[in-house]
Amino acid sequence: MIMLLVAVGIGVLAVIVSAILGPKKGSRAKLMAYESGNDPEGGGVGTGQRFPVHFYLVAMLFIVFDIETAFFYPLAVAYQKLIPFAFFEALTFVLLLLVGYVYVLKKRVLEWA
Repeated sequence: MIMLLVAVGIGVLAVIVSAILGPKKGSRAKLMAYESGNDPEGGGVGTGQRFPVHFYLVAMLFIVFDIETAFFYPLAVAYQKLIPFAFFEALTFVLLLLVGYVYVLKKRVLEWA
């Protein structure tokens, strides 16, 4: 319970200190959308135009499947020493990721056109 209180306290303190000490003035450059260091195309601040998030969705999917690889590496190294239950745990993990992959394909996130 003490650890939870300390963690919540640090989070609240960080937000309060940031609000007090942080800069208050937003310039045009600070309020402009960030597009990999380039100026945004087709508008800017105040135009009401939204920027596509497709690139960010693909980047998040890459991170998810990259983490999958990180979880499977220890399993592959210690495969001979593991109990059979570990195989079914890994199979469940793969099936869960497969469900997510099918969902992504149905939502057509990976299509660029």
